[in-house]
Formats: sequence, C-alpha cells, structure tokens
Amino acid sequence: MQQNRLFEELSAKISELLAHSPAKDIEKNLRALLASFFSRLDLVTREEFDVQARLLARSREMISDLETRVAELEAKVNKPNS
Repeated sequence: MQQNRLFEELSAKISELLAHSPAKDIEKNLRALLASFFSRLDLVTREEFDVQARLLARSREMISDLETRVAELEAKVNKPNS
C-alpha cells in the first residue's frame, strides 16, 4: 500500500515537472504529428472493428442456416417418388 502511494506521489511530481518544461511542448507537438499521420491512414476504431466482426459472425451463421435449408429442399426435390 505504501509503495502505491509513493509511486503515485512520484508520478504526480514528474507530471508536474513535465507540465512546466519544454518536454510538454514536445509531447503536444508529437501528439499532433501522430494524429495527423493516423488521420491519413484508412483506420477504424476498435469499437467499429468489433461491430463489424459481430455482423460478420451473424452473417456467417445466417449463410450456414440457409445452406442447410437449401440442402434439405434439394433433397426433397431430388427424392425419388416411391
């Protein structure tokens, strides 16, 4: 518990030092540069990816069900009359 508090205090002091130093400007500029770079790429968010993955899984299930139904109907049509 004591270690966590020490770590939090150290982290806060480092953040405070960086906020008042040129490193903060460098960080801001680097973030802007990376944001500009990533905006040029055709990327999607993780949330959008997960939505599409769920839709694809559902579509695959539906296709599998339809393939089964078609096979059953073909079997009925092709069944020789007794």
